[in-house]
Amino acid sequence: MADWTTGGDARRQAATPNTGLTAAQLVHERLRDEIVSLHRRPGDVIYEKEIAQEAQVSRTPVREALLRLADEKLVEIVPKSGTIVARIPVAMLPEIILARTALESITVRAAAERARGSDVAGLRAILELQREKLAAGDLDGFHAADEGLHRAIAAAAGLPGIWDMVQQLKVQLDRYRRLTLPQPQRMDKALSEHEAIVDAIAAREVDAAVGRVSSHLEGLTLSLAAIRELNPDYFTGDVQAVYARWAPALN
Repeated sequence: MADWTTGGDARRQAATPNTGLTAAQLVHERLRDEIVSLHRRPGDVIYEKEIAQEAQVSRTPVREALLRLADEKLVEIVPKSGTIVARIPVAMLPEIILARTALESITVRAAAERARGSDVAGLRAILELQREKLAAGDLDGFHAADEGLHRAIAAAAGLPGIWDMVQQLKVQLDRYRRLTLPQPQRMDKALSEHEAIVDAIAAREVDAAVGRVSSHLEGLTLSLAAIRELNPDYFTGDVQAVYARWAPALN
């Protein structure tokens, strides 16, 4: 397990001096990151005592953090049994994809209209970083660069707050996306789609940029059944029912 930096004994202080976070916030952020990145996988048991010892805090802030994670549907707290990492609810994914696509269509449109030469250069630098991570087989690095690209597009658009909204709504989607990355040619395809989006922004082809980001994000739905079949213990819900329900909105 990674090192927990608490800046001292959190039992004796409300907030850590180096982060300004309370002990509960620090534990929440750390566990949330581990769950979303699949370092803690669906179905894994979370032990309060173990987390408290590693973070050098009492069990009270750990419980507070777990309650927040339960509200985010990232853990399930079972009375008298314990806490497990929640499985990915397939019924939520198409809604999240639709909402994210709507928000990022706004940012990519604005980026294609407003991006400066330096913004485009920054986007191309991130693409080069993705190529390097792909060549190295670095899934975590590739995902981080992917996030960086979408964030940079929002910044180039002058709408960084929209990216903050996207981050809040896409937690379950990120867990699913992590499972797609090891699939053959998946990262190559994502990189190619990113290149097409950046090319459209650089050329100020507004409609093309919007179309490419929409195709890029909505394409995640197509892999849902296959990823669910490969990882049946990581999901909950009926994929076919999801397709039947959301097909009109996704077409």
